[in-house]
Amino acid sequence: MEEKVLNKSKNGMPMLLLTLFLYLLAIAAMIVGSITGLSESGPQSPAGVALFVIGLVYALFGWILFGGLTVLRPQEAVVLTLFGKYIGTLKEEGFYWVNPFSSALNPAAETKLKQSGDVDGGSSPRNLLTLSTGGQSIQTGSTGGTKKISLKIMTLNNSRQKINDCLGNPIEIGIAVMWRVTDTAKAVFNVDNYKEYLSLQCDSALRNIVRIYPYDVAENVDTTGDGHADEGSLRGSSEVVAQRIREEIQNKVDQAGLEIIEARITYLAYAPEIAAAMLQRQQASAVIDARKMIVDGAVGMVEMALSRLSEKEIVELDEERKAAMVSNLLVVLCSNRDAQPVVNSGSLY
Repeated sequence: MEEKVLNKSKNGMPMLLLTLFLYLLAIAAMIVGSITGLSESGPQSPAGVALFVIGLVYALFGWILFGGLTVLRPQEAVVLTLFGKYIGTLKEEGFYWVNPFSSALNPAAETKLKQSGDVDGGSSPRNLLTLSTGGQSIQTGSTGGTKKISLKIMTLNNSRQKINDCLGNPIEIGIAVMWRVTDTAKAVFNVDNYKEYLSLQCDSALRNIVRIYPYDVAENVDTTGDGHADEGSLRGSSEVVAQRIREEIQNKVDQAGLEIIEARITYLAYAPEIAAAMLQRQQASAVIDARKMIVDGAVGMVEMALSRLSEKEIVELDEERKAAMVSNLLVVLCSNRDAQPVVNSGSLY
C-alpha cells in the first residue's frame, strides 16, 4: 500500500461560511414559501410551495455538509477512505473540508500503551480491555480516541522483562524506544494495529539480542557472529547492544510504516533469584584482585630490601636467613592486621 498525500486547499472556513449562509437562505425560503404558497386567504402558489419544500429539505439534510469539516494541528495526519477505498492522507495543518461521506481510519486510536502521546486528558477510561503482550500492558476498547494519527516522536517505555543471557543466567532488562509514524498508509492498512505490533516486536527483538550477550564479560563467547571470542557484554557494551536492538526492531516494523529513532537500555540487573550469588561472586573476584595487587607489591618491596642491604653491605645474610627475612617481610606486608614485632634482645644467632 503506497501513501497518497492529498494537497487540498484549506477550504474549511469558506465551506463553513457557505453552509451557514445556505441555512439562512433555507430558513428565508421556508418563511417566504409559507407566506406566498400556503396562504389561506388566496389560491396556493406552486412556486411558493416548491420554495418551502426546498428550504425544508435543506434544513433537514444540510447538516451533512458539516461532517466534512476537519481541523489538523501540526504533526497530525488523517487517513481518508470513501466507501472502503483509500483516497489519500492529509498531513499539513489547517482547516479542511472533505467529502462528508468519507471516513477517517485509525485502528490504533483507542489503544493505550501508557506511553507518551497516549494520554486522554484525564478522562476516565470506559469499556477498556487490558491485554498483556510480554513486557507491555495494552488497553483497548471504547475510549473516545481520535481518528487522527500523530506524526510526533513518541517514547515507548517497555516494562522490565526476565530473559536468560547467553550463559543461561536470568536477568531483568527494560528498554525505551523512540519512534514515529512515517507512512500512514502502511501503518493503517498493512498491520491490524500498529501500536500493538510495535510493542510485540520490541519484546521479540529485545529477547533475540539479549540472548546473544552475557551479562558480564565471559570467556569463549562470540557476540558478533564472526567466529572469534570477544569481550562484548550487556553491562560493558550497552551502546552496541542498544544499537543492535534498534536495528532489529526497525527491520521488523518497516512494513508497518514506522521509524525507530533510538533505543536505550533503561534497566539492567540480575534476576532476584541469583542476584545474591552473583554479588558474592563479584565480591570474591574483587578480593582476589586486591590480594594479587598486595602480593605483587610485597614481593617488589622484599626484592628492593634485599638488594639495598646487599649493595650497602650493611649485613651479610646466608641463604637460610634470607629465606627467613623474606618470610617475615611477606607476612608483615600481606597481613590484614598491623604487625606486632618481637624484639630479640639476645644474639642474632
